[in-house]
Amino acid sequence: MNGIRLVVGLGNPGPEHQLDRHNAGFWFVEALAHQRGATLAREGRFHGDVGRARIGGAQVFLLEPATWMNRSGQAVVALAHFYRIMPDEILVVHDELDLPPGQAKLKKGGGHAGHNGLRDIQARLGSADFWRLRIGIGHPRDLQPAQQVADFVLNRPSREQQRAIDEAIDRALDCLPELVAGNAAAATMRLHTRN
Repeated sequence: MNGIRLVVGLGNPGPEHQLDRHNAGFWFVEALAHQRGATLAREGRFHGDVGRARIGGAQVFLLEPATWMNRSGQAVVALAHFYRIMPDEILVVHDELDLPPGQAKLKKGGGHAGHNGLRDIQARLGSADFWRLRIGIGHPRDLQPAQQVADFVLNRPSREQQRAIDEAIDRALDCLPELVAGNAAAATMRLHTRN
């Protein structure tokens, strides 16, 4: 496989959304930038905050779209086309309702499962052939049965849930060098056996 050249974290911009479960992708990219001493800065032509990090021997672009979740593809396509990054060289990090807090899973391709950010990226890229890192946030049917999904993802997790999500992000960060190097099987096995 090709190595990863672009890591995209999905979320909604603005301080009012910073702690929302839906911003788990932003949390991952910010943790990665911090770990690698990278800075994220607004780049208008790419419709988001962009940084560059060295992972292993490779330079990797970091992107947080500033377009709102349901138009994330606008930012992804702008940067990917400019730097000639292929879909299978892109890792999209997003919140996942179908995994409990504390779990993270890697997969390549597949559907969008109703996730508006993924739906827009697929539509604008014209391909579903990108990698996804799914950060578990749990589902309201299991955690807060009275809450609608839309309200659930736009609210902050409990302290215990946040701790579990942060631990999953740390484990996923540990596997990223292998994915960047093109060793997806090792990265996937390492992450999934540590969940």
